[in-house]
Amino acid sequence: MPRLQGAFCVVTGAARGIGRAICAAFIAEGARVLLTDIDTQGGAVSAAELGAEFLKLDVRSEADWEALAALHPVADVVVNNAGITGFEGGMVPHDPEHASLADWRAVHAVNTDGTFLGCRYALRAMRERRKGSIINISSRSGLVGIPGAAAYAASKAAIRNHSKSVALYAAQAGWQVRCNSIHPAAVLTPMWEPMLGEGPEREANMTALVADTPLKRFGTPEEVAALAVYLASEESGYMTGAELTLDGGLLAGSAASPG
Repeated sequence: MPRLQGAFCVVTGAARGIGRAICAAFIAEGARVLLTDIDTQGGAVSAAELGAEFLKLDVRSEADWEALAALHPVADVVVNNAGITGFEGGMVPHDPEHASLADWRAVHAVNTDGTFLGCRYALRAMRERRKGSIINISSRSGLVGIPGAAAYAASKAAIRNHSKSVALYAAQAGWQVRCNSIHPAAVLTPMWEPMLGEGPEREANMTALVADTPLKRFGTPEEVAALAVYLASEESGYMTGAELTLDGGLLAGSAASPG
């Protein structure tokens, strides 16, 4: 039997990339999926292609979350995937000395506030059944310092920690509601495009970005989605408050190059 048969799953930031791949994997496992995104055109197209429902959702907006709750007061799985790096509009200073307060707040509004609101919705949507799975997409950057992307790293660290608070809150209430975080490193999604460039330098940039990764490659959205399926399913029923890295061995330490 499919592992998510009959489950109602909400995925944010799902018009493309990791979020879209998670929706596709959940549907393949028998779930009914609500694909949400601020991108109405891309979200509607992806939902139609996958066989999901679509709802416009700006994760920064409390009113949007309340509208979602009015339409779908009960959920089995919530994936807080929506996030930004701060470089979507081009390369601007994001180091601790030169980052502007406005740019810092913009990243945290989506990544930190959006995850907080998503977890709050999930807890309320799972309260009646006292059961469910909350999956927060953090990052390898939430486990180490990133001098050139300080706001992003700090926001992803906040997601890691908040996931544990949510997990403990639900457990203390006696619910079988689990909350875990996934920490991908370099996964090849549209988010990386501003840093990759075009033309001859693209391959060089891609190679440089994974030079320190023991497996010497980018991860794929489908690999993250496979882990999300596990966390959404009953197979991970004894896992909560955990952080799962998907980083090609980057955090394991140094690795000898193959001969």
